[in-house]
Amino acid sequence: MLRPTVGGERLVAATGSTLRELIHDVDGRHPGFAGQLLESDGTQRRFVNIYVNDEDVRYLQGLETPVQEGDVVSILPAVAGGL
Repeated sequence: MLRPTVGGERLVAATGSTLRELIHDVDGRHPGFAGQLLESDGTQRRFVNIYVNDEDVRYLQGLETPVQEGDVVSILPAVAGGL
């Protein structure tokens, strides 16, 4: 999902003071990145899970969750399925 957008990299460094700023920083270097995470109105896509230091940002401050140097942001697509 996201790896092709960032040149196949597993880890990508970013700068910013909030999660939203990090996303836009990466998008500046890898156009299309933000579009995979955010709806056209700027909200987080429903089927994308984003964690800052293993905490789901939906239970923190969403995209305005503060981040600092050394924090780890994990992005996972929601998994659904069944028989």
